[in-house]
Amino acid sequence: MSRATVELPATTRAFLTRPHTATLTTLRPDGSPHVTPVRFTFDAATAVARVTTRATARKAQNVATGGSTARVALCQADGFRWVTLEGQATVADDPARLAEAVRRYTVRYRAAPPAPLDLVVIEIAVESVLGLNL
Repeated sequence: MSRATVELPATTRAFLTRPHTATLTTLRPDGSPHVTPVRFTFDAATAVARVTTRATARKAQNVATGGSTARVALCQADGFRWVTLEGQATVADDPARLAEAVRRYTVRYRAAPPAPLDLVVIEIAVESVLGLNL
């Protein structure tokens, strides 16, 4: 996964550390959007967002099916403030990558994420950021 450099204002970086829920939009095999609420983390230094989920979840399947062209949008909103992170996504079950995703999630949300046996991480190489009122 290539790492993009994304410059973010301090207010946007701060907003992305607050323990909000976001929506993740992936594309089904027929091209229609699948939107689901998720918790996520964002590493501004590497421009990588992470979402933990089950391997059998539709969002993970959509990303895996999309291969090297799987693009997603992750949008966090709070009233009239919002930020959307867009980029290429991959699904990983590598133990080290899962451990890092769980560690970051636990720091952000102050509780560990659910830990099903088929836990995977969707990693998003963020290439563009849109936002309002940040």
